[in-house]
Amino acid sequence: MIRQAAIFTALLILSKENASAQKVNSFSLKQSIEYALKNSPEVKNALLDIQIQKQSNKEITAIALPQLNGNVTVNHFFDIPVTTLPDFISPAVYNVLVNQGVVDGSGRPIAFPANGFGNVPARFGTSWNASGGIDVSQILFDGQVFVGLKARSTIMDLASQSAEVTKEQIKANVYKLYYQLVVGNRQATSIDANIERFEKLLADTKEIYKNGFVEKLDVDKVEVQLNNLKTEKDKIGYQLQMGNAALKFLINIPQQEILVLTDTLNENEIKSLAVEDSLQFNNRKEYQQLTTALKLSRFNVQRYQLSKIPTIAAFSSYSKNAQRNEFNFFGEGSWFTTSIVGLKLSVPIFDGGARSARIQKAKLEYQKTQNLKERLEQAIAMEAKNAVQKLNSGLLTLQNQESNLQLAEKVYNTTKMKYEQGLGSNMEIYNAQTEWKVAQNNYYGALYDVIIAKIDYLKAIGKLP
Repeated sequence: MIRQAAIFTALLILSKENASAQKVNSFSLKQSIEYALKNSPEVKNALLDIQIQKQSNKEITAIALPQLNGNVTVNHFFDIPVTTLPDFISPAVYNVLVNQGVVDGSGRPIAFPANGFGNVPARFGTSWNASGGIDVSQILFDGQVFVGLKARSTIMDLASQSAEVTKEQIKANVYKLYYQLVVGNRQATSIDANIERFEKLLADTKEIYKNGFVEKLDVDKVEVQLNNLKTEKDKIGYQLQMGNAALKFLINIPQQEILVLTDTLNENEIKSLAVEDSLQFNNRKEYQQLTTALKLSRFNVQRYQLSKIPTIAAFSSYSKNAQRNEFNFFGEGSWFTTSIVGLKLSVPIFDGGARSARIQKAKLEYQKTQNLKERLEQAIAMEAKNAVQKLNSGLLTLQNQESNLQLAEKVYNTTKMKYEQGLGSNMEIYNAQTEWKVAQNNYYGALYDVIIAKIDYLKAIGKLP
């Protein structure tokens, strides 16, 4: 037994040391949102997408800038290529012989061969060849490139708006989870108070039972209710643990660290929310994003339309060349210079209809984006309308449940006073406490519904703080 007690004590001390070593994060709602927007992997990736797009824009800009390339080439021919040339020597010789009347060994005059003189194989060049040079090119006019340059800022806007949409979603989820835990903690506190009252009621009922004024059944009823409250407390505690873990995951706090919520509910602020009649679609991040995407679709159509017109580019080249029979390019010997400058005009004539197909495809994509924008307007309008109705209904329900809660508490206090004065039964106070507990649960449920409705409404009108 002594050994077991020592082991238990050691484990207890170790667990306390581990707990004390854990990092504690005490966050208000605002701090939770700020931490999430700074550390959430989704937000980090959205910000990285902006940096990636910046580099893509630099690629587009680079196309319109001069392109400079250097090159060095060294070749060695093990066998110099052979070129066949028409035999230009034999005809001259034969021409002299024929003109001079020279005869062959048989005494016949020499004549031109009937089949001609054929070809002579010849080798040109050297075994070693080297060249080095610089090529420069510059686009002077290309409609597609100019559209790409014009669209750069719009593409950056789209990347930034995509990040804002991600942030908005993260914020809404943090709001809901944070308030779910705040309301859950309030409800857990109320359950603790109910348990304390039922424990006192149970003790009083047992004492009355000993004196023979109530039945054992009355004691059992109170004890059953008390056990139900304790079970409910355990259930809420488990739900709060799960919610706390979910919030840590959402804002990217390690699960081994401790998260403490410092904000409480301001019920007057929740009840006093004013509902706006006007709805501005452009307040929604998703609408801004789709509007920018529509603008980019127009640029895409322009890009393919301009692919039909000619392009102009300037080019220049400067090089040095050398030929050697041995590898001695850095010794004596000449290097020959070649330089050129020019303009190139490329005129698209016929490509089998590929350009026309790309233009039509871009126009259809533009129409799709336009349809999505119109659909989003309808969805936002419906979402805002439903959110207003849900919020108004939730506020009315909350008001009714608050009145019921106050009334149930008043009934309980009155019943308790009568019971303490000996004018009421323990069953009356038991029922009053049960009704008060139900009113509390209904009130906290209505309170959470209003909070969620408020978040959904502010998100729907694009004014989530």
